[in-house]
Amino acid sequence: MDINYLAVLASAVASMVVGSVWYGPLFGKQFMAAMGMDKLSPEQQADMKKGMVMTYIIQFIASVVMFYVLARLMGNLGQLTISGGLATAFWVWIGFVVPLKLGDAIWGGKMNLFWIGASNMLVTLLVTGAILGAWR
Repeated sequence: MDINYLAVLASAVASMVVGSVWYGPLFGKQFMAAMGMDKLSPEQQADMKKGMVMTYIIQFIASVVMFYVLARLMGNLGQLTISGGLATAFWVWIGFVVPLKLGDAIWGGKMNLFWIGASNMLVTLLVTGAILGAWR
C-alpha cells in the first residue's frame, strides 16, 4: 500500500491548527485552569514559554507518526475515501483515545481535562481521517 506522505504532513499541520484553536480561543481558559497554569507567576509563565518551540516540534513529529499509522490502517482496511477516513478515525477515537484519556481522568481526578482532550482528539482525528481519505 502506498502512503501519501503529503497527506500525512498536511494532516499533522491540520492537527496543529485544530489544537491551537481548541486550546486557544475555544477552551484555552478552561484548560489552563484545570492544569493549574492560571495560578503561575509571570516568571513561571515566561519559563514555560521558553521551551514551547521544542514542545511544538516534538508534538509535530508525534503527529506525523500518528497520521502515518492512521493512513496505513485506513489502507489495510480499504477505507481510502472521505467517509472511510471518517469512520476509521471515529473507531480509533472510541476504541483507543477515549479509554486512555478516561483512565487518565479517573486516576488523575480531572474529568474536565478528559472532556477537553477527548473532544479535541475526536475533531482532530475526523479532520485528518477526511484528509487522508480524500487525498490518495
